[in-house]
Amino acid sequence: MRRLLFSAPVTLWLALAPGCAPLFASRASPPLVASPTATGRGGAAATVDVRATAAALELLRAGGNAVDAAVAAASVLGVTDPYSCGIGGGGFMVIYLAGDKRVVTVDHRETAPLALERSRLYENGAPIAFDALVTSGLSVGVPGMALGWDEALRRHGSRPLAHVLQPAIRVAEQGFAVDPTFFEQTRHNVERFRDFSSSAALFLGPDGRPWPVGATFKNPDLARTYRLLAQGGPHVFYRGEIARALVDTVTRPPLVPGASRTVRPGVLSLEDLARYEVLVRPPVTSTYRGYTLHGMGAPSSGGLTLALTFHLLEAHAPAAMSRADFLHRYLEASRLAFADRDAFVGDPAFVSVPEAGLLSREYTAQRASALSLTRASTVAVAPGNPWAFQGGASAAPSAPSEPARPAAEDTVPDKETTHITTTDAAGNIVAYTCTIEGEGGNGMVVPGYGFLLNNELTDFDLPATVDAPHPNAPAPGKRPRSSMSPLLVFKEGAPVLALGSPGGSTIITTVGQTLVNHLDFGMPLPEALAAPRVSQRNSPTHASQAETEFLTSPEAAALTALGHGFIDAGPIGALTALRFHPDGTVTAAAEPRRRGGGSAMVVEPVK
Repeated sequence: MRRLLFSAPVTLWLALAPGCAPLFASRASPPLVASPTATGRGGAAATVDVRATAAALELLRAGGNAVDAAVAAASVLGVTDPYSCGIGGGGFMVIYLAGDKRVVTVDHRETAPLALERSRLYENGAPIAFDALVTSGLSVGVPGMALGWDEALRRHGSRPLAHVLQPAIRVAEQGFAVDPTFFEQTRHNVERFRDFSSSAALFLGPDGRPWPVGATFKNPDLARTYRLLAQGGPHVFYRGEIARALVDTVTRPPLVPGASRTVRPGVLSLEDLARYEVLVRPPVTSTYRGYTLHGMGAPSSGGLTLALTFHLLEAHAPAAMSRADFLHRYLEASRLAFADRDAFVGDPAFVSVPEAGLLSREYTAQRASALSLTRASTVAVAPGNPWAFQGGASAAPSAPSEPARPAAEDTVPDKETTHITTTDAAGNIVAYTCTIEGEGGNGMVVPGYGFLLNNELTDFDLPATVDAPHPNAPAPGKRPRSSMSPLLVFKEGAPVLALGSPGGSTIITTVGQTLVNHLDFGMPLPEALAAPRVSQRNSPTHASQAETEFLTSPEAAALTALGHGFIDAGPIGALTALRFHPDGTVTAAAEPRRRGGGSAMVVEPVK
């Protein structure tokens, strides 16, 4: 949400948490003015919303670390960007611990309920239509956000959850001015919201219409929810009163009397919430032209797909060819990497993911033979065979079935996820991508608690038949595959970049093209973020999605001559990033225009 203009000043100062000493002086902050770029020292943050970035900076200025700042920003985004993220969803956090010089990841992706047998997502022998599934209780995975925040803070933060939630409580209580982005996102969901009493009461005015631009939007129910979390920790979310309300919403959707919409109830239970676990996993680590990349492993497909893309691209020197010829190779490498992603990546607790094989340079050398250097592929390419390079692996599993309904993140435009990047004076870094899946999640606000539920289970692929094999087919307790790609980039052990983006499966290509722009084409980071984007994800029509500005570029004309086709996709992604300079300064950067523009701040600005 990316609020650049305000109808009134926004005050962001922290209240005293129960049983905790105050973090900051109780004084009003000056009006917040968003800038997409800032350079300085002492810590930095970039998000899509000026209030969220300001909350991160408040924690940093009070001596908090990068993890504290990231959670503070995420909790504020749950207020100001509720259609993209919140405690009804989940995410992936990649953390660099400067003192230990190591990278860890925190997986708090949503899970399927234990009673969600695959057959529940089929009717009359076919998958339930997406529109019917997304606005239902069946699309809701067990949220991981609240426990993910607590786990990250307990392990690697310097402040308790009770302190870190205070900025979000204040913003929820005091409200903020509705801007055009918030208004449009509400308008997109207005028909759904009108059918649910709790959603209509929060997001629509007395006339049943979106709150107008300039109106003050408050969410006292979410402020109360955050206070409950501050007082009782995640226990109240997963075993207490919030858990009971959440399960009731999923199993008995709060339809208004007379609503004509058919809303299928879900099967989420209190046991599902009580059993939920945050998983601390090692990162997926790869190299590219002397840089080391640390990303998320499965069930995220981001780290592996980016690694394979850049392994395939590394043999081609950008200085030896035109920009269009290099982009051709990048698009074809991405096409091959996505073919492997779709065929092999799923929740590693349920399927064997050939990570070592996919990362093998021997596999890259074999796979490179399928990369066309002179013409674009005119059909979707087939996956390779990384199992031959897995090392001691037995025969490959059954080939995946072609899904009758692919995962929503691969097919639904305008995915409303968000990304946060933070760093502190000690050099700790966080790249954090979080989501409730589609814009507005499943459309249902939990009554009395002020947050939307996710529709994350639409990220599963549904094969044509209920028993056909697929690595990303649904199963009880399984985490759906994700494209979220929080990424840290190092050179010779020193941090260079932290970045990530929303955008469904275009997240991977947005991060990838930004790296190409910055590392290969030498664009300064703000320019690399702003440059027009193109995304190839092994499209069955062979065409790449592209932004309107890209379609009029000389590169697009040259690529068309090489056989590439393009579809105008409108804006792609909304990236935030940090660039670490040799002199110890950091540049924080956010999207300057897409989705309304973002906000970057540093603790000690330099000119």
